[in-house]
Amino acid sequence: MKKTIFNILAIFIIGAAGGIFSNQVLWPYLVDRPVNVIEREEVIIQENTALKNAIEKVEKTIVGVETTTKDEIYHGSGLILTSDGLIVTLADLVPEGATSEFFIDGQSVDFQILRRDSTYNLALVKVEKDNLPTVDFASYEKVKMGERVFLLGSLFGGGEVKREVNEGIIKYIDEDFIRTNILERISLVGSSLFNIEGEFLGLVITDYWSRVSAIPVTKIKSFAGF
Repeated sequence: MKKTIFNILAIFIIGAAGGIFSNQVLWPYLVDRPVNVIEREEVIIQENTALKNAIEKVEKTIVGVETTTKDEIYHGSGLILTSDGLIVTLADLVPEGATSEFFIDGQSVDFQILRRDSTYNLALVKVEKDNLPTVDFASYEKVKMGERVFLLGSLFGGGEVKREVNEGIIKYIDEDFIRTNILERISLVGSSLFNIEGEFLGLVITDYWSRVSAIPVTKIKSFAGF
């Protein structure tokens, strides 16, 4: 009889302990789990929305560049710096003696090359167009490794000038270059690199392995006299 009572008490105690554990530990843990998932989903959604907004903000500041030499045709991009038509692009895209065209909103515009700098691989161009959209410059001292960035450039094909975007992060940064983990074709050189706020970081160059780096905004501002 005593053994039966003891067994009943033991079962009761174990059941009570299990109930307390479920109520105080297990259930709150299970309830909290979906909240963490929702928070992560919200962060992803916010980042994607910010990226979309940044692209919409800066896409009209991108200029298409097409250059014909004796041997080949170059395609690339440039960036509008001022509303009265000052543009920066790569010197490699507009070499001496070549025939170049600049496209804004898909339309060819008259232009004048003001100067080239082969050391920095930059060219300053003035197009005959006013009231153009411009971008904000990033504070270069605030740019960090691991920061999310995207490039936006002009892509030529089928007689049209379109936009193309790619995104990644900054792998390395110094006073001369921004290196990213983005891979891109050579026809996207001269594209503009932006942060998630749509602020201009630099002009895109690529190496033999299609790895994307950028000439930083500090060198471009100095070259343009800003």
